[in-house]
Amino acid sequence: MAKQLIECVPNFSEGCDMEIIRQITDEIETVEGVKLLDVDPGKATNRTVVTFVGEPADVIEAAFRAIKKASEIIDMSQHKGEHPRMGATDVCPLIPISNITMEETVKWAHKLGENVGQHLNIPIYMYESAATSTERRNLATVRAGEYEGLPEKLSNPVWKPDYGPAQFNPQSGATAIGARDFLIAYNVNLNTTSVRRANSVAFDIREKGRLKRKGDPIVGEVVKDKKGNPERIPGTCKSVKAIGWFIEEYGVAQISMNLTNIKDTPLHKAFEECNKSATNRGLRVTGSELVGLVPLKVMLETGRYFLKKQKRSLGVSESKIIKIAVKSLGLDELGPFDPQKKIIEYQLRAQENRPLVQMDLVSFADETASESPAPGGGSISAYMGALGAALGGMVANLSAHKRGWDSRWEEFSVWAEKAQALKDELLHLVDEDTYSFNQVLAAFRLPKGTEEEKSARKKAIQSATQYATEVPFNVMEVSYDIFELCHAMAETGNPNSVTDAGVGALCARAAIHGAFLNVKINAAGLDDKSLVKDFLSKGGKLTKSADKLEKEIMKIVETKI
Repeated sequence: MAKQLIECVPNFSEGCDMEIIRQITDEIETVEGVKLLDVDPGKATNRTVVTFVGEPADVIEAAFRAIKKASEIIDMSQHKGEHPRMGATDVCPLIPISNITMEETVKWAHKLGENVGQHLNIPIYMYESAATSTERRNLATVRAGEYEGLPEKLSNPVWKPDYGPAQFNPQSGATAIGARDFLIAYNVNLNTTSVRRANSVAFDIREKGRLKRKGDPIVGEVVKDKKGNPERIPGTCKSVKAIGWFIEEYGVAQISMNLTNIKDTPLHKAFEECNKSATNRGLRVTGSELVGLVPLKVMLETGRYFLKKQKRSLGVSESKIIKIAVKSLGLDELGPFDPQKKIIEYQLRAQENRPLVQMDLVSFADETASESPAPGGGSISAYMGALGAALGGMVANLSAHKRGWDSRWEEFSVWAEKAQALKDELLHLVDEDTYSFNQVLAAFRLPKGTEEEKSARKKAIQSATQYATEVPFNVMEVSYDIFELCHAMAETGNPNSVTDAGVGALCARAAIHGAFLNVKINAAGLDDKSLVKDFLSKGGKLTKSADKLEKEIMKIVETKI
């Protein structure tokens, strides 16, 4: 059964003393099964955003230990910072990552809130999806008055905590615990030191906008509706909260935003709207920064947006798309932006075992030539297919950028994107083939002393052998799609690169024939003869068709050389 994963992003009211921060994060790392992904301190805000992930019970335990440690070593009565706050652990949201619903995440949030309130005597307010009333969903509403306003708030029955005592805790303050969708904390830098000017931009773009006034937009009388409620001029970005502030550490004013729903307002739209508003007000956006981690899809969507805006092919490698996003948003203005540390999926991938595709070419060749039986023909076939797809993608990208072909860049961009997808899938299969072979070896090493052990061993061998047959067959199927790509590139692509399309087709044919050899030898070990027949029949048809398509492509290539 797939693991349930949730992310926890507690914000602690300390951003200057790294020893205090270290003590808190050390507590998190004492919990087995929890991975600490990011620690992002801010001196001006005097606040640190910590990100960790794991299975629910482990995350809840780690969060409890961190909140406990923060309550012991952070004194809120001495705290000063630019960011709104009300507690040593100011907020502690839980975010569903995989195989878990928001409803389940809410239950875990309440379990954490109950434990903290009961055992640490900290007033707890539940917010967002875990809120106990509509009035408490919005964090800004819950945190209104901040730490200094807690004594009065806690004496008001309307603001009785959801958990913990309704008593002011001078050292720890209060904590908001919630469950929410992935939130992106994003700051845009301006070429000004004026908080007032930054706020003007923030009010232009945030969802709730600004108060509607008569006459002067700043000091004019507030316009009210028939019920006496203030009217507002909505901002341009839905699901965005924003304020302006000055960051002494950097010497610039920023628009500080929370993007609470990236479907409503993607990262690039928030940036563009800030840029538009700043320009209209005589300002200039100089860059931006991401606080904490960001999902990979957000960076890819951003990079593709700017590539499309530049009328450039979208079919480039993932790393290049991310580089375009970083440079377009100016994410490296205030400090280095390391995708391996800032993108959540890359943090999790760091633990994946992908030894072959991470090798350099010499090491890969040396490992193949060694006495080890893996990597073998299956992995090499998958890699040949990946090279064939890469060559087809190269022709597509060269065609998209060819002088005089500007009107056709989208056509070739589509082909280049397909090439990237095929290449990435085949690279995955390079290691998967070796993994499947090792699973077969592991099954044969299982004990066989008793009848039960013999039965379990036989079942394991058959299961592993079937998978070891399916992987190279998958290589055949994916590699077959390369012919369509290479045919189109040989026929309509940049004529100066027609031979590259031809070599791509040769690689695809070699990958299919090589993978079929592995299908046949592995299928020979299967007891299910109808399944064997199906593999061999489909594989045979693919190889014959591959031979035909390769000849057609090479004929086109020869006529254009």
